[in-house]
Amino acid sequence: MNIALVINSTSGGGKGKGFGERISRELSQSGLHYTQIREKGAAENLIAFERIHIKDPFTAIVSVGGDGLAHSLFPLAIKYRIPILVAPAGTGNDFARSVGTIGLSPESIVEMLVNSKPVDVDMGLIRHKEKEIWFGQVLSTGFDSLVNERANAYKFLKGKVKYVFATARELPFFVPRTYKVTIDGVARETGAMLVAVANGQSYGGGMKVCPSANLQDGLFDVLLLKPIPVREFIRVFPRVFSGKHVGHPAVEIVQCSSIILESKAVGYADGERIGKLPISATVVPNAMLTWVA
Repeated sequence: MNIALVINSTSGGGKGKGFGERISRELSQSGLHYTQIREKGAAENLIAFERIHIKDPFTAIVSVGGDGLAHSLFPLAIKYRIPILVAPAGTGNDFARSVGTIGLSPESIVEMLVNSKPVDVDMGLIRHKEKEIWFGQVLSTGFDSLVNERANAYKFLKGKVKYVFATARELPFFVPRTYKVTIDGVARETGAMLVAVANGQSYGGGMKVCPSANLQDGLFDVLLLKPIPVREFIRVFPRVFSGKHVGHPAVEIVQCSSIILESKAVGYADGERIGKLPISATVVPNAMLTWVA
């Protein structure tokens, strides 16, 4: 086994650094061959990975960080058919939550790497302008994307605090959008506060936007939140952490294998900005190998 140990030292408020060092020690003590990659950014990580992989091909990837790091490594795992183990060391850790590695210690991560076999999971493939972008959890547009836009502009705030602040500032002025949504080739128009295309159950650090979503069923679960008064939204929103919001009459969930979203809005996937709509996405069954607890 030749392991690429990719570490985001700043993830989780610095948790990534210590978590990565502990995994590194465990790998050394287990006699496993690994190369540590911890560049300043995602692009630099990918360049370093490709440079090393050409000379000495990796057979496994361990991603130590949050959903952002995992998202940046998914294309490599898929392109080279290298299994990836996502170690939870970020703020949200939603992909780790979906595959069951959330809460595991560095010792357990290495034990899983050695003693368990990776399995195939589905991935979402976005087509946006001339780009193809892979995602593991949720593609979304609407209120949450506007919150992300505002939060990303707050350079003086870090972590979840900036999202709480951005939500409070965005909510009073939010106006639902009209979306053209084409689901498996069938188009419809609808007003919506939020559209979430889920491969995995959660995003945003445990918000179970589509609690029945499954990484191995070959389908997206798509949530459409119809327009409701702001007061009602505030009342219902906390239920998303338990998944109980799905019983609200304004919530519609459908399944599909492909979707096109069109509106004057912005899309995010795995917490990363994709850009302005239109955006199309397709489920690719068994696209990636990963470890599942």
